[in-house]
Amino acid sequence: MLRHTDSLGNIVLYINREHLKKYIFKERIIMKKGIASTPPMGWNSWDCYGASVTEEHLKGNADYMALKMKKFGWEYIVCDIQWYEPKAKSTEYNHFYPLEMDEYSRLMPAVNRFPSSKDGAGFKNISDYIHSLGLKFGIHIMRGIPRQAVHAATPIKGCSATARDIAQSYSICSWNTDMYGVNPDAKGAQEYYNSLFELYAQWGVDFVKVDDICNTEYKPLNPYSAKGEIELIRKAMDSCGRDMVLSLSPGAAVLGEAEHLCQNANMWRMTGDFWDNWDQLHAMFGRCKDWSPYVKEGSWPDCDMLPLGHIGINTPGYDKLSRFTNFTKEEQITMMTLWSIFRSPLMLGAELRDNDDWTLSILTNPEILRLLKHSSGARQITRTEDTVIWASNDEDGSKYVAFFNTAFMKTEPEVTFMNLGIKGTYKAKNLWTNEDMGEFTGRIGAKVNKHGAVIYKLSKID
Repeated sequence: MLRHTDSLGNIVLYINREHLKKYIFKERIIMKKGIASTPPMGWNSWDCYGASVTEEHLKGNADYMALKMKKFGWEYIVCDIQWYEPKAKSTEYNHFYPLEMDEYSRLMPAVNRFPSSKDGAGFKNISDYIHSLGLKFGIHIMRGIPRQAVHAATPIKGCSATARDIAQSYSICSWNTDMYGVNPDAKGAQEYYNSLFELYAQWGVDFVKVDDICNTEYKPLNPYSAKGEIELIRKAMDSCGRDMVLSLSPGAAVLGEAEHLCQNANMWRMTGDFWDNWDQLHAMFGRCKDWSPYVKEGSWPDCDMLPLGHIGINTPGYDKLSRFTNFTKEEQITMMTLWSIFRSPLMLGAELRDNDDWTLSILTNPEILRLLKHSSGARQITRTEDTVIWASNDEDGSKYVAFFNTAFMKTEPEVTFMNLGIKGTYKAKNLWTNEDMGEFTGRIGAKVNKHGAVIYKLSKID
């Protein structure tokens, strides 16, 4: 950038064209068109069906969401991994099995599991069905290009390169054998990703979860080594002609790459796969504290899926892991409170049609979901051996304070108004019980059960 003063004394800036392009790419990505302006809320098939999800599962859970959850802001139905593998039947992966693929090296839905995808229709018919319910549709993909395409040197749409020309054969996933990484500098690499997102736009996809990319385990000394592929995907998504949310997995995301993640993704995993055990939930407090400065419109650090309700389902005859969540009700409240005040995306992993009244009630609490959608400035106020306290602000001028008990007995934590940055008298409402707790001046506290949480909304009265 050059600075020049004209004859009238005005300062004129001349910006190099290449620098301008870089600036636009850096700043434009997430804020455009309001994509993911609040944390995405939806359902993902992984926690209940693993690699075995079918068309019936997608449509059935979409029906439930449209009927009972859509009015509370839930909107995405996401088909997770292995939808292109005809033999997938459980949470386990089949190594080196043949995959459904078109003539341009692009994976296609397995027709035996997704009957409406026959004759090259892909996910278009399922997407249309989900859209007809007023919901949005998403898919999971693995970083890279199918190994079977590389071995056969199949074409890439839009260029003369083949799959073999753009693959990095040493760039592999440690837990899935389907793909090789793509060399971002190879001729044809951008065209390959462009062709993928062109196809997904034709299908009506609204959300893409890209796996083995946020933290690439095969290079422990450089866990963010797929940076180039992230940029290829970002450019392809921007040019496909359809608004899509970009979600990156798995974690733990590299905190030192927060700026790049904010520039390129709508959400990214802060952790590995999160399941229903207290140790993982307890560890999430530290992750949320570290990532809280990077929570902003269009860019959402992701605590991972909510393992609530009926999870661990495979297919009939293979249900050894099937269970309702191992979290206690208090722990479920803690998880929903932390995810919501931190403003993590909420992606539910349960078979929705098996929800009990309790599970549905904590997923549709309007006050908690307002906290998720309309708060800002979430921060950890204090942490001790048995207590964590967070606070945030509502856009209506009120304040939130959340008390978490990480001990193994009931506690009664307190916090001063000085630590919350407020003065005067406030009335408090318990968002989980809907109780008015009275008026407070100077300090406020709560009685919190083992592994539980209490959250108040504070409204100033003088």
